[in-house]
Amino acid sequence: MPELSRRTLIAAATATVAAAGLSAAPAQASTETDEDRARSDRALKQVISGMSLEEKVGQLFVMRVYGHSATDPDQADIDANLKEIGVRTAAEMIDRYKLGGIIYFAWAHNVRDPHQIADLSNGIQAAGLAQDSRVPLLISTDQEHGIVARVGKPATLFPGAMALGAGGSRADARKAGQIAGAELRAVGIRQDYAPDADVNINPANPVIGVRSFGADPKAVAGMVAAQVKGYQSAHIASTAKHFPGHGDTVDDSHAKLPYIHHTREQWEQLDKPSFEAAIAAGIDSIMTAHIVVPALDPAEDPATLSHPILTGILREQLGYDGVVVTDSLGMQGVRTKYGDERVPVLALKAGVDQLLNPPSLSVAWNAVLNAVKGGELTEERLDESILRILRLKAKLGLFDEPYVSHGQVDKTVGTHQHLAAADRIAERTTTLLVNKDRLLPLNRRTHKKVLVLGANPASPSLSDGPPTTVLGAALTELGFTTTVLATGTAPSQAAIDQAVAAAAGQDAVLIGTYNVTAGSAQQKLVKAVAATGVPVVTLSMRNPYDVAQLDVSAAHLAAYSWIDVELRAAVRVLTGAAEPQGRLPVPVQRADDPSKELFPIGFGLTY
Repeated sequence: MPELSRRTLIAAATATVAAAGLSAAPAQASTETDEDRARSDRALKQVISGMSLEEKVGQLFVMRVYGHSATDPDQADIDANLKEIGVRTAAEMIDRYKLGGIIYFAWAHNVRDPHQIADLSNGIQAAGLAQDSRVPLLISTDQEHGIVARVGKPATLFPGAMALGAGGSRADARKAGQIAGAELRAVGIRQDYAPDADVNINPANPVIGVRSFGADPKAVAGMVAAQVKGYQSAHIASTAKHFPGHGDTVDDSHAKLPYIHHTREQWEQLDKPSFEAAIAAGIDSIMTAHIVVPALDPAEDPATLSHPILTGILREQLGYDGVVVTDSLGMQGVRTKYGDERVPVLALKAGVDQLLNPPSLSVAWNAVLNAVKGGELTEERLDESILRILRLKAKLGLFDEPYVSHGQVDKTVGTHQHLAAADRIAERTTTLLVNKDRLLPLNRRTHKKVLVLGANPASPSLSDGPPTTVLGAALTELGFTTTVLATGTAPSQAAIDQAVAAAAGQDAVLIGTYNVTAGSAQQKLVKAVAATGVPVVTLSMRNPYDVAQLDVSAAHLAAYSWIDVELRAAVRVLTGAAEPQGRLPVPVQRADDPSKELFPIGFGLTY
């Protein structure tokens, strides 16, 4: 197709979408008519008809790439790209594979700071628009907030899903999504793989946990819908994950293929409502899970590769016609049953649109290309998915405004108003579970000297420092005299002895805990320090289930993550600068009898 003709068609598609009202509002608020959509689809189909087969295949892939720049990454990132992808830069990868999207990761050195991210996004779009197809890319990332956040400070970081579930405010969930979405859009990220719509009913779940809003399907559904509306009101694509529901597993799909043994009736009651709510809220994309649910697919294929699940249930039963994106194809869960060459082809046959982050782009891309040339897949099948993808790109205004500006970054990212909103929301999530003899709130006249101990898990984003440092600084700011001693997630006997010695002369000890199990070294640390007679306050910095293992604590709070905004809010709560308002969004079982509840859903103390 001549370049001018292609540009004209893309401009026409963009103008049609804008006229339909979609470039300024999320789907749930749209005034788009059937005639508007048909006109837009006709223009987009003409764009698709002018694509080569290679361009069509490329549109289906969303791929990682190393480096802070699309054209001039550091040498170490060039080396990593050559080793894993066979190209030097993002621009070369786009040119070779005609990609439809790029995913950003911190470990791939894509997200140093907001201005750099904006420049990388602009470089990626320039590379895409330099191709014959002249179709902009859809740039995505995992910015769930809480323990999963790729873009860190100075961007605003919010409490994660379970913390928001503890706060119980749909308005807060929506506000967090709206602000987070606006900041992502400002740096050129237009698709966020959030929120997590899984209902976490299994305390042993190693991969979801606090990424879920909770264990009550109705409550989770309400929070999911609110957050979807928040993100999409900021004019980015929200992604509900992981369909058909990853909340009840003891296996991590990054490492193996989990089985979920819910009956069809259980799935309808537990897992389905949150995805239904997301669809009703106008969700732009849904991510698949690499899990087996025999009741939904007796062939026991991973959901990502299951036609009965993705087409039979998601498309036909739930009536969803938006973009379906796989979870990362590099995860072991999807690679267990079939080889890397078969996975992308089977995913497309199942009903997927976007193929995310295959371990080898060359293998996956050529597998799809050869499947079309060999007749296993038709071009018409590819066109169906490409139309959904282009609809989304047009809705997001990418054809009209693919680039971002430094001025918009400065006006939007990490503003005082956004940071203040995050602080207010975080305060409403901290949950007080134990408060013996009304130790809390700590009074600096009677408990001025505080020893801070605990775990320092790696920060999920750029932050002010390790968790114990953040806790100590927050207490100092409020007038306490603090001593900080990091003891780790598995403190040695020497570390425990050092902590006991440091407790001498202190008025109170604050211990940040991280997924405590029976007989763990963290449990031994808490018991040893409590035995000194100094009152111990424990703060669970991830799963709220820690409290069941810490019966010697004089007080216990749940923060649901160890990001700065949550830890500072927890300190304000435990010192009385803020009231405890959070309520458990999951039940906590007794340590001695897991069949019985220690604390039910909705439990939370106040002052």
